Amino acid sequence: MKEFRAAVEAGDFEGLGELLAEDVVFRSPVAFKPYEGKPIVAAILRGVGRVFTEFRYVRELADADGGGSALVFETVVDGVSVNGIDLIRTNDAGLVSELTVMVRPLSGANALATAMSAQFDQIVAEASGASS
Repeated sequence: MKEFRAAVEAGDFEGLGELLAEDVVFRSPVAFKPYEGKPIVAAILRGVGRVFTEFRYVRELADADGGGSALVFETVVDGVSVNGIDLIRTNDAGLVSELTVMVRPLSGANALATAMSAQFDQIVAEASGASS
């Protein structure tokens, strides 16, 4: 999805919320249970924007039907290099309906888990409308 990629590359994590379907499902690389719904997923993406540094997409793969894509990225979290993939599916309206993120290596996943855990209270507050 070109709009999603452009927003992330511009560091516009606030604007990503406009690209999400109301019933979007986010599968985290460090949490077992998926997160469902635009408010929590938008808040998680804003949290990601606060912990990723030196972020860049390095490759894009698209489904033949145009309903999904895989964006391969590199970033740094707390000084640890992370490689990952954003798997994106869109609905008929062109909004993100599913976002699955996978990361490697284990040290990168651990750094991401720690950094996002520190963001959790703010994410929950933002998702419930009590933005900080």
